[in-house]
Amino acid sequence: MAAPVALDSVDRGILKVLQLESRIAYSDLAKQVGLSTSPCHRRVQLLENAGVIERYAALLDPEKVDLGLTVFVRVWLENQSAAMVDRFANDIQGFPQVVECHLMAGDADFLVRVVVADLKAYRKFQTEDLARMAGVLRVKADIPLQEIKRTWELPV
Repeated sequence: MAAPVALDSVDRGILKVLQLESRIAYSDLAKQVGLSTSPCHRRVQLLENAGVIERYAALLDPEKVDLGLTVFVRVWLENQSAAMVDRFANDIQGFPQVVECHLMAGDADFLVRVVVADLKAYRKFQTEDLARMAGVLRVKADIPLQEIKRTWELPV
């Protein structure tokens, strides 16, 4: 894990604005954080170079791109050896419907977030792909009834 970067209030202000509107013009961003355009642009470049800003992305509405079902899947492996964990972590990368995967402390070994069109698509993924992966002992799926909050904004 990388060490945190020292951020001042201006850096935090820049990050707050960019998380909401990453396509904002530097001149408008500068006004919002109380800088002139050139120093603001330099600050953004420094944040990018330090890896604080990893990338810029468009956030899509899953339902409008026919991916309206989110499934949280708990995965148990046959054992927790480094080789088995590494293999699963590597192999899961090949599935585009897997949008998050976390190695867990607790009951399950991994928590995986899957987005698919519908239950039929999820069942196909679970039975034909996930359950057949090397080392997978058991999977349990949890399907949310309603999304209450979804954000990628970090409270900087």
